[in-house]
Amino acid sequence: MRFVRALSGMVTAGVVVLALVVVGTAIIAAERGFPGPGATSLCWHIGIAALVLCTQIAADRRRAFAAFLGAVIVVVAASFLLVTQWWS
Repeated sequence: MRFVRALSGMVTAGVVVLALVVVGTAIIAAERGFPGPGATSLCWHIGIAALVLCTQIAADRRRAFAAFLGAVIVVVAASFLLVTQWWS
């Protein structure tokens, strides 16, 4: 179970960093007058980052099936974010 939680922790860290990059890009774009990622993309990135962070913390404090379920939720939410906001 440690490997599963470690893997979902890395995914969580990646999503949080990605959200920070998108927020930073929006700020820089607004200051320089360029089109940025937009409000919808900002909301999705911040919301999913908060979700996976809270879920990862809960998964790290649980054992067995609850920890596995938390890790699955993290990976599914991150995959959803990447498919909806980056792939298309």
